[in-house]
Amino acid sequence: MSVKTHFGVFALAFSLCSLALALEPQAILAASDVVRNPDYPFGLTNTLVEYRNGKQTDTSTLSIYSKADDKSGQFRSLIRYVAPARDANKLILFSGKDLWFYDPGSKASIRMSPQQRLLGQASNGDVVTVNLAKDYQAVSAVDEDTQDGDRQTKQSYRLMLNAATADATYHHIEMWIERANNHPVKARFYTDSGKLLKSAYYRRYEKQLGIDRPTETVIIDGLDPTWVTVMRYSNLVKREVPELWLQRDYLPRFKPE
Repeated sequence: MSVKTHFGVFALAFSLCSLALALEPQAILAASDVVRNPDYPFGLTNTLVEYRNGKQTDTSTLSIYSKADDKSGQFRSLIRYVAPARDANKLILFSGKDLWFYDPGSKASIRMSPQQRLLGQASNGDVVTVNLAKDYQAVSAVDEDTQDGDRQTKQSYRLMLNAATADATYHHIEMWIERANNHPVKARFYTDSGKLLKSAYYRRYEKQLGIDRPTETVIIDGLDPTWVTVMRYSNLVKREVPELWLQRDYLPRFKPE
């Protein structure tokens, strides 16, 4: 066999290996996490708006500070209520397995569940920063065209995600990820009995910290499609998140910058 033939066989084998790796479900999920979340500490503003039958019924604005844990790779987050005024400076701390709510009025912190509702269809687990590939195992990926939140057809992978840790907010998730760029398109979230809890559409991609990221998530109730919650992300910046901020004992002393 000539050197040229050897090179051709090697190139073909390399291409096939690369293709197989590209189609690995867990690798696709991890790539979509990179689109949603920077791989360094950051801060952002999350504005939630709840709609019933097309009419706004509630809103809340949160400042979020997140950074990944050195060991697990999963994000830890401190969330501060900015508005409405009645909730200003209340805090939520998500650190590892623990999620704490702190009220400066009572000066008490109580443990919460990621599944507990924060506003509308958005739960605590929806507003904290999460790398899905750390909490879920993608067990399949199939090619499937789907419509995004603007009813545009996207060539996608449909992934089935099963909870892999006790910290996962949902029992299992169906998630569509655009094949060309790993952009999350939409997701459906289920209970262990198979009940659809909610659907989410990832929209309004804009250049943020170097890459296109979704700046809006539209969450639709699984039973009542007229019950909609929109999460809009703004002011995404790379910043230091002091380790002290992510300690429960520090919550009474936290001062927003």
